[in-house]
Amino acid sequence: MINRRAFGKALGAGVAGTAAATQARLFDASAAAATTAGHSVGSASAVGRTEGRTSFDSVKQVKAGELDIGYAESGPAHGPVVILLHGWPYDIHSYVDVAPLLAAEGYRVIVPYLRGYGSTRFLSAKTFRDGEQVATGLDLIALMDALKIQKALLGGFDWGARTADVVAALWPGRCKALVSVSGDLIVNQKQQQQPTPPAAERAFWYQYYFTTARGERGLTKYRHDLAKLIWHDASPTWHFDDATFDRTAAAFDNPDYVRIVIHNYRWRLGLAKGNPRYAGVQAKLAAEPAIAVPTVTLDGALDPFVPPGNGSAYRKKFTGPYIHRRLEGIGHNLPQEAPQPFAQAVMDADRL
Repeated sequence: MINRRAFGKALGAGVAGTAAATQARLFDASAAAATTAGHSVGSASAVGRTEGRTSFDSVKQVKAGELDIGYAESGPAHGPVVILLHGWPYDIHSYVDVAPLLAAEGYRVIVPYLRGYGSTRFLSAKTFRDGEQVATGLDLIALMDALKIQKALLGGFDWGARTADVVAALWPGRCKALVSVSGDLIVNQKQQQQPTPPAAERAFWYQYYFTTARGERGLTKYRHDLAKLIWHDASPTWHFDDATFDRTAAAFDNPDYVRIVIHNYRWRLGLAKGNPRYAGVQAKLAAEPAIAVPTVTLDGALDPFVPPGNGSAYRKKFTGPYIHRRLEGIGHNLPQEAPQPFAQAVMDADRL
């Protein structure tokens, strides 16, 4: 989530999705027909939410780069790899219903905790607790190297979409295809200095709160209460229960959670320095490279952080085969609110 996002919502015609008996038919034929010559803009409407799973079978650990990364894994060991990335304030449980849908179709699904979340830990106490976008992008590359994965389908929302976008833009050889909720989320710090309309700025109140010492203390003391407030605001029709929230909130007890979150938001606004080691890579991102890998972008119609224009605000960033879909009645945590359409988007991106 970055503060160039506006509250405005474009009106878009939806095509009906379906909860079919087979996982391969998660949308009806009209959604599939939205793709013409592998490159068109379609829209999709979620008609139901599939929920029921409460956890992954297990969480594994692997040393990768400067981290010991915790990750869940589903599906056949030799299937095509899909890596799904969560955002803030969420965790791997955003994909607890997506993963089995993809695993049933033969995909090997890997869902890691980002730095500062869950069981992911820094290997050294001396490592700079860096929350900038390049750091999480390089974490993903390190994870793939550690698991001997040369190329994967990447999907994410919020911080996770940004991380996947960074890898797709800078290391396209590692990304077979991309599913990015809210489209292009790569941060341009110069653009971040420009104000947006007041209604849009209001949606990002927490970012400004985190720039203050009071906000940092507030996140430390009220990390669970603050996250729950964001969940309600960002997903107004998602009626999650306390048990669902508590499963994710446990990930915020990571010892580096506050430092990573605070640095992430301060860095975006130019109020915290990035890691000098990443300056060259960040300069490449500042040049706004296009993303040429096959891509499906998704917008939740009720997500307050989605830009207006039904995908037009970021369309030019994606130069390869492309589909855009808007999901009616869905908010910010799109994969957990609408797991079937998200899983379908992954499979459709794989076929582009």
